[in-house]
Amino acid sequence: MSMIELSVNQRAVRVSAEPRTNLADFVRDKLDLTGTHLGCEHGVCGACTVLLDGVPARSCITYAVACEGAEVTTIEGLDEDNVTTELRAAFTREHALQCGYCTPGMLVSARDLVLRLPQADERLIRVGLSGNLCRCTGYVGIVRAVQSVIEARRARNIAPEPDGGRKILGPVGSGRSGYDGADRVERIRPATSEPVPPEAVSSVVAIPDFIPATVLDQQFDIAHSPERVFAMFDDIAAVAACVPGASLTAAPKPERVEGELRVRMGPIGVTFSGAARVERSPADMSGRIVGIGNDRRSRSSTQGEIRYSLVPIAQGTRVDLSIGYTLTGMLAQVGRPGLVRDLAARLIAEFAGNLDRRLSGTSPRDTTPAELNGMALVFGLLRARVARWFGRFSSDKGGAP
Repeated sequence: MSMIELSVNQRAVRVSAEPRTNLADFVRDKLDLTGTHLGCEHGVCGACTVLLDGVPARSCITYAVACEGAEVTTIEGLDEDNVTTELRAAFTREHALQCGYCTPGMLVSARDLVLRLPQADERLIRVGLSGNLCRCTGYVGIVRAVQSVIEARRARNIAPEPDGGRKILGPVGSGRSGYDGADRVERIRPATSEPVPPEAVSSVVAIPDFIPATVLDQQFDIAHSPERVFAMFDDIAAVAACVPGASLTAAPKPERVEGELRVRMGPIGVTFSGAARVERSPADMSGRIVGIGNDRRSRSSTQGEIRYSLVPIAQGTRVDLSIGYTLTGMLAQVGRPGLVRDLAARLIAEFAGNLDRRLSGTSPRDTTPAELNGMALVFGLLRARVARWFGRFSSDKGGAP
């Protein structure tokens, strides 16, 4: 086994793997990034295409150990990418996908073409996509989708990038051969330890710092003074009672808080067991909570960090939150940033309501549900979004002549 350190989707990773492990199996089996698909496993079909140092590469014929220090981006890492967002919309509009198996690799290759080609030349697009095979669509819709994105971006005066940002001649990843320790410090953020396996969380003595894969910013207002809210945050048991689905499993101390968070997604029940440490700064009424947890049933692990700051306002206090997390395992496949951001907003709204009632003297047993019902939150989000869509549609019709 070899210890491999690299950056995957802008997150430092340090994981052991056999020297024969290819990059596709590495990201799928070790990191649970299953958006990278395996087809021919001979570098022909293109379903496994990822970005290696910003350049499309066949991950099925690339050894993971050869990517030491590299920056790897899978389709999951392009969730917030502007070009990929435009391509996804164009693929839907032009009916450029059917079964979807080739689509992740197709999007990665198409993104490279959008960045490089000066014009929406059909022949060059077909040549550029010739290494990505599709058994369903006949390619017509795919080519039209790529053409439309290139045309739209050039119409907005977004110039092509010469060679798509390539700086090194030779095969993709060949720049690894000239890579040294000094370059590594600049190319990759310091790697944390290998993700803690689910069975090992209870044995962790010190809660480690980490670099979050995703960071969300949220805030809420509460009609109580900052001093009173900050004092409330010092009562760990009381704060836990305000979090839907949370419970403590041991007497809390600032250096170690042990507990569980129960989540139900329809028929699937998940219980994250973990530990956290609490840091507070009375001088500026801010603090930080760093924790780790796991769900044994799904063998999923998470690391989380919550930074908060209390700001006085006319009506009481504004609580500014920065929530960072890294999720690995089976549940990582449903933890897309957009969905998590919406769910976090709803969860924080419930927490704020419970906190307000607690500060007002209402018993938390009357306000806090037994578990966080994820499906209820999802359906609530869908209702809100449908309402917004209908509102936009009505306003558009109302403004029509």
